[in-house]
Amino acid sequence: MESPVSETDRIARAYRDLEARAGSRWNLANRGNQAILAERRRLTRRVLDEAGWIPIGTRRILEVGSGGGSELAWLRELGAEPSRLVGVDLLEDRVASAKTTYPDLEFRQGNAEHLDFPDGTFDLVMALTVFSSIFDRTMAANIAAEIIRVLRPGGGLLWYDVRYDSNSNRNVHAMRAETVTALFAPLDGRLRTVTLLPPLARRLGPLTGGAYPALARMPTLRSHLLGLLRKAE
Repeated sequence: MESPVSETDRIARAYRDLEARAGSRWNLANRGNQAILAERRRLTRRVLDEAGWIPIGTRRILEVGSGGGSELAWLRELGAEPSRLVGVDLLEDRVASAKTTYPDLEFRQGNAEHLDFPDGTFDLVMALTVFSSIFDRTMAANIAAEIIRVLRPGGGLLWYDVRYDSNSNRNVHAMRAETVTALFAPLDGRLRTVTLLPPLARRLGPLTGGAYPALARMPTLRSHLLGLLRKAE
């Protein structure tokens, strides 16, 4: 009889399988992918600016599920000091790649259920398309609790994740607003709907420039939630 697969092993296999099958899905030569990334970064900048955190300066930032490191590295464009940026990822090969690509940033391999940092270490924690990959409720609750623990009073969680189930990827599930607010009950803030449905955005081709913003105005076509959830002072 086969041993049951742990949730961490399942997640690792799912990510590797998805990367192997992804092909051109996330290729930034695709205009729709360009529009998705540009919109998310523009709105992220706005959210952080509204919080009074632009320029980021010496604020200490952790990304949970940092992957190849590009999102964490992008914060340098918002004035973040590289020495204050830390990424944690479950997959060792991703961490190795991130270290090679961004040697001025710090990356660690580990399970975010047990973050190796003291209480109140970070001003900001980023969780970008992380929790939608976690099916085990206990694991999700553990990671959420660790994020809250390592946030300083007044700090915030930058959230971006899918709010719909995926027909093409059964290894992710919807993270609806009520689910997010329940997981992070001690935090307070607003989540806004963003991102035109990626399968649609990727098919817009030369019409992307005009069609993407027009279609993205329709709430039902926005596939993700983005926002900053703050910890009380």
